[in-house]
Amino acid sequence: MREGTPRTVGIVWGLLVLNTLGSAGAKTIVPLPRSLIQMVTMGALAAAFALALAVNLRLRIRASAYVFLLTLLLVPSLISSANLESGFGALFRCARLALFVGTLWLLSRWWDGGLTFVRHHIRLYFAVLGSVAAGLVVSPGAALPDLYGGRLVGALWPLTPPQIGQYAAVIIGLTVLLVLGRRTDRTSAAVVIVPSLVLLALTHTRTATLGLLIGLALAIGSLVLTSAAARRFFAWAVLCAAVAAVALGSVLQAWFLRGQSKENFSSLTGRAKVWDALLAAPRTPSEQLFGTGLGDKSFGGLPIDNSWLAVYHEQGLTGVALVAAVFVVLGGVALLRPPSLSRACAIFLISYCAIASYTEAGLGDASPYLLHLAVAASLLAAPAPAPPAPPGVPRRRVPRWAQRSEVT
Repeated sequence: MREGTPRTVGIVWGLLVLNTLGSAGAKTIVPLPRSLIQMVTMGALAAAFALALAVNLRLRIRASAYVFLLTLLLVPSLISSANLESGFGALFRCARLALFVGTLWLLSRWWDGGLTFVRHHIRLYFAVLGSVAAGLVVSPGAALPDLYGGRLVGALWPLTPPQIGQYAAVIIGLTVLLVLGRRTDRTSAAVVIVPSLVLLALTHTRTATLGLLIGLALAIGSLVLTSAAARRFFAWAVLCAAVAAVALGSVLQAWFLRGQSKENFSSLTGRAKVWDALLAAPRTPSEQLFGTGLGDKSFGGLPIDNSWLAVYHEQGLTGVALVAAVFVVLGGVALLRPPSLSRACAIFLISYCAIASYTEAGLGDASPYLLHLAVAASLLAAPAPAPPAPPGVPRRRVPRWAQRSEVT
């Protein structure tokens, strides 16, 4: 943990992670009532806000375009939810989003371009994956149910295969970048990467796998000119990918298709039908501009599974514009920053969320994707200025080697 960051901040981040795990998923070994899960997750968010407020009583915050845009996203959410077209649950979700954004504002005080929140992110999601692995060991049948086609699910906490794949892909990518930046040793990295890769493979999650590969390619590409380790890793990755494509082509194709027919695969496992129905549904001018209110990211009883269409459905074109602005701002800032490990991690997270947004919902509400982007925003924040030295105390000279970039 970076000096000057209270340990409570890590606890707050863990509570935010717990809040975004969700309450719907596979059947667990010990049945957990959904009301109990919702009580735990919402209690975690309330506790996170209270702790963040306690550790930042003076309400010191840093300017953040990302959190500001999320604050603006509350406007169309409230306008559309006030009609109660989606029921009173819409107002409850608005309150949740407001509390979530408020907690991020309180934590922004410690966003300084360092790797503090990256390490919190890896540790916490690795702990979540640990619960998944424990469920697999305790009850393989419950962890690999036929209902999900034998794909890995959470047997202790209700987690779906896409959720597990997302968490595994994100921490694998971040850990690889930490190794390349020499911010962790290879043994510690292997402890995280190897089991996470196994769990990712067992989920058969194509979106997470593509997001990991493309996100890492872009992140490592941003380091190629300044890091010899990145150049070596990139060369070996290309060579291994070519060999795997030739030697294991049929196996990889079978894993990728998951036994689906070409028609089912071309319709993205039925997602395209829901998307077409959503876009064809009649809407009033108000619904088109502000949406129908925050809901469960479904249409006609079926999941939307697309962040952009989910935002359009619930927060209208205004919400879509604000979410697009998030990616434009974060991506633009990342491109303007000089090459560094922090910038590479931010590029990975932004790229992953952009890719996953095509087949996963969550960019318009409190979700792991907003936490990933919050970590990216913390990495892109300018370092806080050093406090002025007291009168009569000579300034400490910083050697040239310490002024170099984080990645050499």
